[in-house]
Amino acid sequence: MDTFKAVMIAEGVYESEEDEIITAWQTLIDTGLCWQLQGWFGRTASNLIEQGICHPKKVNQDK
Repeated sequence: MDTFKAVMIAEGVYESEEDEIITAWQTLIDTGLCWQLQGWFGRTASNLIEQGICHPKKVNQDK
C-alpha cells in the first residue's frame, strides 16, 4: 500500500474494512511516516503496537 492511501485510510477519508485499516497503519509504521506526521499518528501507532494489532518496524540484523 502506498503512503498516500495509508494516510487517507488512517484519517478516515477513505472508508475501509478493518484489515485494510490495519494494513494502512502497518505501512505508516514500516515507512516511519507515522512518527513524522501530527502527534496523534504516532500515539495511535504506539497504541496499536502495544495492543499487538501492529508490530514495530523490523530492523535488518544482517549487518
